[in-house]
Amino acid sequence: MREASAAGDDADSDVSVEPMVAVYRHDVHKLRSRAHEHAAECVHGVPVNEPVPAGADVDAALLSRPRGDPEQTVDAHASWRRLSLLTGEPVSPAAADASLRELLRFDDADQLHAAWLSASLPAAFSESPYYPYTSVKYHTVLAAALLDNYRAGAAFEDLWLAVTRSGNEGGAVVPHRTVLATSAFTLHVTRDPDGRPAARLGAVPARSFADVWSRLPEIPFDVAGSRRWRVLDAQLRRIRSWSAALQFIEEYVAAFTPAQPVGRDGSTDGGERR
Repeated sequence: MREASAAGDDADSDVSVEPMVAVYRHDVHKLRSRAHEHAAECVHGVPVNEPVPAGADVDAALLSRPRGDPEQTVDAHASWRRLSLLTGEPVSPAAADASLRELLRFDDADQLHAAWLSASLPAAFSESPYYPYTSVKYHTVLAAALLDNYRAGAAFEDLWLAVTRSGNEGGAVVPHRTVLATSAFTLHVTRDPDGRPAARLGAVPARSFADVWSRLPEIPFDVAGSRRWRVLDAQLRRIRSWSAALQFIEEYVAAFTPAQPVGRDGSTDGGERR
């Protein structure tokens, strides 16, 4: 599968750092608007751009980008800057150098997962200039989730997307398995849904987020009680790229403040206040 990689930047060779550390540093070159072949070996004294074992980076790329040679998909946009699905505008990274140091300063894989899950810098860059709505942030988190599951003995077809409302049992962030954490709910890629609403990812890595989301037996917010949630649910049933979908959720939740209680009492119904 790796030879068909959309990224073309993976290998199963040995790495000089622990694999769960390498996976978070592999795509740092994209945060510096550089292609893999032009990437530095070290940034701020930290080894980067090392291969990710078990094909996890390739599989994560296939979740969000098509196979084959890429073509420019958005006219007049050939930048690593991500385009927002919410606004259609390029996302501006803030304090890029300082933020990059924050992502590189940890040597502990669990700390790296927590840093990436809450970081804003990688959310400002796409996986590829050819696919400007994708997100380096969520590509990396997905690659880490796949690698962690593979290292635990799971195959791709064993994996589920599990959802949990924040505050419910099982909703806590799990290192390398939580792929999105908002104030309202969390999403996990895991071989063990452990009783949570969940849907299988499928037989092979593919741009299937809308399909998987649509198969969830229960979604983690109240679509009947709030127009804002109905809009989000409807959009997620259309977005096929995994990293674009996860990034859209992050932006949507932040923009429309559904962190506030969203119920059937109508107090916040339809109150988009962006």
